[in-house]
Amino acid sequence: MAVRKFKPVTPGTRHKIISAFDDITCAKPEKSLLAPLRKSGGRNQQGKMTMRYIGGGHKRMYRVIDFLRNKDNVPATVKTIEYDPNRSARIALVVYTDGEKRYIIAPTGLKVGQQIKSGKGVAPDIGNTLSLSEIPLGTLVHNIELHPGQGAAMARSAGTYAQLTAREGTHAVLKLPSGETRMVLVTCRATVGTVSNPDHNLESHGKAGRKRWLGRRPRNRGVVMNPVDHPMGGGEGRASGGHPRSRKGIPAKGYKTRNPKKNSKKFIIERRKK
Repeated sequence: MAVRKFKPVTPGTRHKIISAFDDITCAKPEKSLLAPLRKSGGRNQQGKMTMRYIGGGHKRMYRVIDFLRNKDNVPATVKTIEYDPNRSARIALVVYTDGEKRYIIAPTGLKVGQQIKSGKGVAPDIGNTLSLSEIPLGTLVHNIELHPGQGAAMARSAGTYAQLTAREGTHAVLKLPSGETRMVLVTCRATVGTVSNPDHNLESHGKAGRKRWLGRRPRNRGVVMNPVDHPMGGGEGRASGGHPRSRKGIPAKGYKTRNPKKNSKKFIIERRKK
């Protein structure tokens, strides 16, 4: 999984760095696992804009991903590794011995033809899903559940992983990608390995058009607005804008927005690094 850097033949390719897509083994997705995906343009049901800087973008179909991995003790063979336009990670099409096909988030090192399994008593190999009570300490995991049977909620984007550091009674201690250390029930499931496409953070669009293909419109800074539009707006010439804050006046640097009475606070041992 490498990246391609382009020669500056045009202004658009001067800073362009994209994935080499050398890990992709199939160009067309599995039709039975596709679902329609409608764009909102940042508007709600009344047609009012609730999110700015959203619009356009290439037409996509949603790939139905199996985040539950609840087909226990039935071996599945990896058929293809595919590109998913809806996420940064690669996805893998797996075929179970009974003929059922499912998409999963592909971990790094998963190969076509490899067998994977989920459930109790499964070996902690790359791509296998089992409960945190059965995974050896120090193992790198991804697709972690927060509640048993909920489906994967943490460490799902490209290159991410969490490390299982300890087990204390009914809870396992995980060090998350953000640096946060938190407790999760040992009955929750996780997949062994790290998420594929770890070089995703090295990519550079190179031109505004590539961002428009993703459905992201130009975002203008608060300091260039008028005082009526933003707290940092106004002033003669290039005024600095004062204290950095959001459009609604919430400070941007160092201000804690997490509710101290949040129910999950008791499970967090150490907060993320600032």
